[in-house]
Amino acid sequence: MTSLAYRRSGSGEPLVLLHPLGSSRQAWDPVAPALARHFDVIAVDMPGFGESAPLPGEPSPAALAAAVAGLLDELGVTTPHLAGNSLGGWVAMELARRRQMASVTLMSPAGLWRGSTPYYCRISLRATRWLARRATGPVCWLVRFRPGRVLVLGQTHGRPGRLSAGYAQAAVRAFGSCPGFGAVLRATLHRRLLVTEPVGAPVTVAIGGRDRLLPRRARNIDQLPPGTHTGDLPGCGHVPMSDDPGAVTALIMRSAARAVTTAPGAGPAGDHQRGW
Repeated sequence: MTSLAYRRSGSGEPLVLLHPLGSSRQAWDPVAPALARHFDVIAVDMPGFGESAPLPGEPSPAALAAAVAGLLDELGVTTPHLAGNSLGGWVAMELARRRQMASVTLMSPAGLWRGSTPYYCRISLRATRWLARRATGPVCWLVRFRPGRVLVLGQTHGRPGRLSAGYAQAAVRAFGSCPGFGAVLRATLHRRLLVTEPVGAPVTVAIGGRDRLLPRRARNIDQLPPGTHTGDLPGCGHVPMSDDPGAVTALIMRSAARAVTTAPGAGPAGDHQRGW
């Protein structure tokens, strides 16, 4: 029995998927089938989310990464491709810092602020948590309808009207029920993502063109390793997998393809690109 819950599908090189704060492995359902045609896809519930129990100690991003590393050891998975969204992106970089990866894809990664978590992000996340936890039933009823999905999920998704009612309800329930939310949020408030040394794998970062959760001052890609590539997710929000599954799949595929041409230790492939 493994320490973390996960879903595995497909065949090929391993690809590990890490979800956002307040979510679960189900966040990857819109893209998992397409990715499984090319990879051995392992979508993980991080500690305190989905079906995985919380950590006994402080669940910092580094501690969450250590738990995911333990799962990979249990599964005998070495040098996988890695993709993470929001908190999952932060954890992905911490994981890449501690062990070799084939490639790393970050979508709207959390932690790219200069100091502490911006108050806008704190207020937004806590308000969403309160609503999802205290009014789960009414909110799940509301997102049965397109205007309700736009109202409830418009901050995290760029095209909330396109979501299915089932997907929206699952997202609300996951956010409201996850036992690790408060502890993980507290553990990130006064930390930031800062991995400026090479990690031996190509890193790609993309932020959705309609990301309304990450303020511009929280998009400092100079806090990522030298040579980090930038990608585009036009029309996508903070959680892009359901906004444009094709674009997210293509982004991960392009990032993984760089592992073939970028040898570990070869040095930076180019300068950081800015402009978000």
